[in-house]
Amino acid sequence: MKKATIVIIALLMCAMTFAQQALWGGAPVISPEIHNNNSVTFRLNAPKAEKVQVTGDFLPTQKISTPFGEFDGPGVADLTKGKDGVWEFTTPEPLPSELYSYSFIVDELKTTDPSNIYMIRDVASVTNVFIVPGNPGDLYRVNDVKHGTVARRWYNSPTLEEQRRVTIYTPSGYEGSDKSYPVLYLLHGSGGDEEAWIALGRTAQIMDNLIAEGKAEPMIIVMPNGHTQNAAAPGESSRAYAPVMGGGPRQAVASMEDSFGDILTFVESNYRVKKDKAHRAVAGLSMGGMHSSAISAQYPNTFDYVGVFSAPPIATMMMPDSEDKGKYTEEFVAKLKTQQDNGFKLYWIACGNTDFLYQGVIDSMRQMDKIGFKYTYRETGEGHIWKNWRIYLTEFAPMLFR
Repeated sequence: MKKATIVIIALLMCAMTFAQQALWGGAPVISPEIHNNNSVTFRLNAPKAEKVQVTGDFLPTQKISTPFGEFDGPGVADLTKGKDGVWEFTTPEPLPSELYSYSFIVDELKTTDPSNIYMIRDVASVTNVFIVPGNPGDLYRVNDVKHGTVARRWYNSPTLEEQRRVTIYTPSGYEGSDKSYPVLYLLHGSGGDEEAWIALGRTAQIMDNLIAEGKAEPMIIVMPNGHTQNAAAPGESSRAYAPVMGGGPRQAVASMEDSFGDILTFVESNYRVKKDKAHRAVAGLSMGGMHSSAISAQYPNTFDYVGVFSAPPIATMMMPDSEDKGKYTEEFVAKLKTQQDNGFKLYWIACGNTDFLYQGVIDSMRQMDKIGFKYTYRETGEGHIWKNWRIYLTEFAPMLFR
């Protein structure tokens, strides 16, 4: 017995030694290091590498070719190798306050920063992130305020003939009260899923901070999966699939618009919500923006607030013929007129002026002008990026339910 005890102790000591090597196997490398003036230094310990670069949205953009044309992409900068084998790059100028993403490229192989535990998935790409303090960066931080709850729920969708996953944010105080709350249905883009707004969009942090500052009404935010081919994000359902732009592992049974009633039914049956149009909002980015405009038209007396971010409103219902490009069908014009006759408080369209969908947004608003449909337009700089969509949420949410 004594011998067995000694063996067990020896094995434990070996395990502890290996664990310590994993935790403290070398000199710590600080990366990224945000300096007092908001310049940032990136470091990577790669003594045998021939070339190390950093790429990210904090750098000047560069043109990249895609199947959809040429667009602005993240820039690239070279790191300099030190005598200790640690490569380093410091931004030449302080960075504006923002949440930024980046990766390293080591001898042409893209990789994450092993010194930075903060990572986010966007479609199939995983990148590191960091936040430069100030405005709006402080809204994206986990600050010392009261926090809401983020839950992943499964709901039944008879229309799509399956169980589906949805992410739901409830504000601080929801669980301990009998109060009813307004609801914002927040929809992702073609490359996203029910995790996109909560991870890349920083929805929980933004809402916690806005509510704590008294700038937004406490509200429930419902973030469904807008791809009717997919029940849930990658790895979260029984149907395995690789994350792709707009794809899925099965043929869609019905559209997002036709199946949206199942989400409404689930939320209003399981959460304390105010069940009238004055306390419902729907908004989304890119594909989710088109979904939002289509859903609000299909349910014309359901939402008092509609947000269309970086998308032509109802592009899916525009005539495909080249000479009629951008024109609305008679069916959709009738839906818009019904929606306006029923009344709403805010129809908010926002887009960056270098977005590849920018012209489609402008053309679509011209069609809305022709039929006298009222909307508010917000134009920003830059393109089809999460930087814009986070900003739009910080501006849109405070206008709701006032």
